[in-house]
Amino acid sequence: MPLLRRLSSSLQQVVKFTNRSFKSLKFPGEPIESSVSPTLTHGIHVFHCPDEVGIVAKLSECIASRGGNILAADVFVPEKKNVFYSRSEFIFDPIKWPREQMDEDFFKLSKMFNAMRSVVRVPDIDPKYKVAVLASKQEHCLVDFLYGWQEGKLPVEITCVISNHDRGPNSHVIRFLERHGIPYHYLCAKENEREEELLELVQNTDFLVLARYMQILSGKFLRSYGKDVINIHHGLLPSFKGGKPAKQAFDAGVKLIGATSHFVTEELDAGPIIEQMVERVSHRDNLRTFVQKSEDVEKQCLAKAIKSYCELRVLPYEMNKTVVF
Repeated sequence: MPLLRRLSSSLQQVVKFTNRSFKSLKFPGEPIESSVSPTLTHGIHVFHCPDEVGIVAKLSECIASRGGNILAADVFVPEKKNVFYSRSEFIFDPIKWPREQMDEDFFKLSKMFNAMRSVVRVPDIDPKYKVAVLASKQEHCLVDFLYGWQEGKLPVEITCVISNHDRGPNSHVIRFLERHGIPYHYLCAKENEREEELLELVQNTDFLVLARYMQILSGKFLRSYGKDVINIHHGLLPSFKGGKPAKQAFDAGVKLIGATSHFVTEELDAGPIIEQMVERVSHRDNLRTFVQKSEDVEKQCLAKAIKSYCELRVLPYEMNKTVVF
């Protein structure tokens, strides 16, 4: 009988453990919100420092000591390089762990490990990123960005749209912007003649989005702005540079086309890559369907890059590379 009682007790413990495990289990692709209690808040922390033993343990201890729970953690230590990168997603009770205290706790960790970068973000509490969108005549990326923002897919606040192409008052883009109270600025200029005005318009932004903006930003502008600029390029860099890239690729008979989203630097189309996407084409495509596929992949690639950037998934790596978690 004692043996039966012990077996029965052990079985009950196993069942209870299994129930808890399956309730807390997060399957791939399941939104984080579905596994989070309404009283808890979602936070993100990224860390970049010289590599040494115990960093992960201290990061975990910092979150756990305040009652937080890590949902996902990514760590990257490049081979033969003494650097450490991590990105952690966690849930916490903002009453038990106030936002100001969180900053202080992670700052202490930053000093402890001589971190080059330590950033924490709480999407439900922190202000949305302020962005300005620059575009030229082509509208597929601009329109996709605006509708993605309208549907809440892009966690940003659009301060304005700036273009070197004039749009009539009855165009669908202008009507959309007016309906949502987003200013539109037309800067007609050759090369960099009005960059001072452009700089004034974007001063209060966190980063810029070039949604097929067909004008080169000068090194002087980039240095004066001093923040990130994200561009979408019509192809898998460095292929098919210059004008009419889709026709170049079509005439070359390629079977795989793509798009590249990257940070803008003074060297043209050579900034660190954030995201790349590809699409298959074949001899059955004509130039119209070829261009359509090219534009579709550009829209998807830019949207994913912006979302990754806002979710702190992009970290600088060496001079011209990025770590994307």
